[in-house]
Amino acid sequence: RKATSIAVLEINKILARNRSILLEILGKNKTQIKISRFILDKKKFNYKYHTHLHRNVNGKLLFYVYDFAWMEFSDNEILIVKKK
Repeated sequence: RKATSIAVLEINKILARNRSILLEILGKNKTQIKISRFILDKKKFNYKYHTHLHRNVNGKLLFYVYDFAWMEFSDNEILIVKKK
């Protein structure tokens, strides 16, 4: 039971950090931005952790971290979107 609690805390910490990174990059006034993957890599964004997935009409996967989503726009670009 304690091991489960520790695991959940660690995962929540990673998710919160990922969300903070997305918010920092996007800012409070924008709804989307296209950036270099290098920016997320440099900030140590953890691509493995997300809260849910959505496939858009073009078949591209959006990876959600609570109210933010990101998707691979190209090999070197990431699109970040804030859910309305």
